[in-house]
Amino acid sequence: MASLSLSFHKHSLPSLLPRQSPKALSSSHNLVILPKSSHSQFYSVKLSSSSSVSLPSSNSSSRMTFIFAKVNKGGVPPSFTLKDQEGRNVTLSKFKGKPVVVYFYPADETPGCTKQACAFRDSYEKFKKAGAEVVGISGDDPSSHKAFAKKYRLPFTLLSDEGNKVRKEWGVPADLFGTLPGRQTYVLDKNGVVQLIYNNQFQPEKHIDETLKLLQSI
Repeated sequence: MASLSLSFHKHSLPSLLPRQSPKALSSSHNLVILPKSSHSQFYSVKLSSSSSVSLPSSNSSSRMTFIFAKVNKGGVPPSFTLKDQEGRNVTLSKFKGKPVVVYFYPADETPGCTKQACAFRDSYEKFKKAGAEVVGISGDDPSSHKAFAKKYRLPFTLLSDEGNKVRKEWGVPADLFGTLPGRQTYVLDKNGVVQLIYNNQFQPEKHIDETLKLLQSI
């Protein structure tokens, strides 16, 4: 499946859309646009059959979904209250006053997610030394998280975002082909301000390296 990257400069959404009637048919292509800076208006764009904003075309049967960045570096992300692996409510504001690593991952027990969780586990003492908390979030329910944490002896909090509400509010993009929820990590400083956004679907261990590097510099 082909993909390509584009950059938009000083354009608003209406100026990018041709003045023609929309056609909302399916397409198997994905177009991903990543911002060059934290101030970009666009986080990603993907083509799919389940899109919500149509890109009109007189000779193409495609529909384009615009996914706007909800959380940017230097900003404060939306708060949330989610259940952890023990069924207890956990609010983001609970971690204010210390750095926190919030990582969104596709699902419990998948190979990449298991590798990532175990890498966070193996480096957990380094995160503690940096004074940081680690929080993993996926759409799995608390019982799945509990079994996952017990099986791999995960010492950190896993939160259940059933329905992916928080993922959507934060603007976490899907993977390149739109088939799985994306793998994205945020580092918030002690004031709750985002200092790092790192996305790497296929090298889960890199999330640990990048977050530790940032934490050791703040």
